[in-house]
Amino acid sequence: MAGHQNFDVLIVGAGFSGVYQLHNLRKAGFSVKVFEAGSELGGTWYWNRYPGARVDSDFSIYQLSIEELWRDWNWTEKFPGRQELIEYFKYVDKKLDLSRDISLNIRVTSASFDTTTNRWSVFTNTGVTVNPRHMVLCTGFASKPLFPDIPGLDTFQGIMHHTSSWPESGLDMTGKRVGVIGTGASGVQVIQEAGLVASHLTVFQRTPNTAVAMMNERPISVAMQTKMKEEMYPVLFKRRRQTFTGVHYDLLRPGKFYEMTPEERYLFLDDLWTKGGFHYWFGTFEDIFYDQTVNDEVYTFWRKKVLDRVRDPEMQRKLAPEKQLHPFGVKRVSLEQWYYEVFNQPNVALIDINENPIVEITPKGVKTGDGVMHEVDVLVLATGFDAVTGSISQIDIKGTDGVAIGDMWKKEGLSTYLGMTVTGYPNMFFPYGPHGPTGFCNGPTCGEVQSDWIIDCITYLREHNYSRIDATREASEAWVQRVTDIYNKGFWTRAKSWYTGANVPGKRLESLNFSGGLPLYTTLIDESAQGGYAGFTLTFGLDT
Repeated sequence: MAGHQNFDVLIVGAGFSGVYQLHNLRKAGFSVKVFEAGSELGGTWYWNRYPGARVDSDFSIYQLSIEELWRDWNWTEKFPGRQELIEYFKYVDKKLDLSRDISLNIRVTSASFDTTTNRWSVFTNTGVTVNPRHMVLCTGFASKPLFPDIPGLDTFQGIMHHTSSWPESGLDMTGKRVGVIGTGASGVQVIQEAGLVASHLTVFQRTPNTAVAMMNERPISVAMQTKMKEEMYPVLFKRRRQTFTGVHYDLLRPGKFYEMTPEERYLFLDDLWTKGGFHYWFGTFEDIFYDQTVNDEVYTFWRKKVLDRVRDPEMQRKLAPEKQLHPFGVKRVSLEQWYYEVFNQPNVALIDINENPIVEITPKGVKTGDGVMHEVDVLVLATGFDAVTGSISQIDIKGTDGVAIGDMWKKEGLSTYLGMTVTGYPNMFFPYGPHGPTGFCNGPTCGEVQSDWIIDCITYLREHNYSRIDATREASEAWVQRVTDIYNKGFWTRAKSWYTGANVPGKRLESLNFSGGLPLYTTLIDESAQGGYAGFTLTFGLDT
């Protein structure tokens, strides 16, 4: 691709949302191109290739709902690993003939909106410039890695990688001294794998992860999946749009906790635990996010399950403290397979950096406040991301007033309308991003719900000869207030997490996600569409 090109839609990113939109926008007759920074399709699954990388949603719902895809695809595990997801994207690409409209190894660096043509001018690291009518940012919520601000980090002479930039050729940790900073989702998965092969493993933990049992199944039979495709798959794909988190099970209604006897609740929680996955988080009582009594009981049950698997009292104290550090479930819960058993090994050390902080990184390892030098050969930075907003703000996107979107959000606070658009940045959309259900929703579900809305919107504009759509400031302010009000009703503010940007030093603390659940979110965005895209200013214009 060379020179300036005009077309209808540029999609940035080739993960689930990107390929879904490409397929459906082409079907609707639009000219579409996708720019992907990676060398393969897959979005987050291309970049996150660290040992143990695995999805935390059931295979049946962690895929696109396009029938021509699921009819002929079979999974090998209940919770597929990263490599299987890469193979899935290759299959999707071939099945839907996507590559002819996808440019790989091309990163969008900046974009500005031209008010005379009502088109975006989009610039890339390769020198290619394009001028689409609409720009859709399918950049996901975790594409800007966060590196810790630790003195001496650049002096380390061993092998050091952030989990999001693991070498494509892999890294053999067998027999090596490994240090892992961070115990979020990627940290849990890396720690499990390193514990199997490292000569010594040192884990640096700030906050214990309230991880729950994955209960993975492998292999899962083709016969079972064939049977599910006869009737179950269509039901699951419809059902996942009806639940709070876009999965096939849901939270129990408020008040249900108090209608059950203690024995009923115990058996209920035990059943959720046995089912595995996020059943114990998003299949439990909705009251856990609002009622401390309910939350305490759910945490106490979780803690007993962990203590049963960890032998050393000091490890128990660090991994599952008697007193919660934050309400259960309001900081991202992770799935684990043998995470807690790792800490029974004699060659594994767990450092609580609240009690014993990291002072500096040296050429040989990590020095802590007690003066101990923890020598390591491999240092893994499982330190997360500038989540949700960082994926967009890292691109220099200027709207009608010439202000970069990252600068605007930093100065004025996060603002969107419907969690898919931003006032002053016309003809720009984003699924699975700021103020959407993002952090609380199954990725493919959320991506499809929002992508369908975006596709319908762009189609409406074409049908009615509108060349420009921009959210009004009043509608945006009302949306921000709604997002904030819903968020403040729960316990979410009582945890330091990426849900509010608290993991990024200096970042404004605010709700980055819509926490009212997918059904309410869908109702609200549909109300706008059914009202002729209420809350937006639509502008007629010549097609240039």
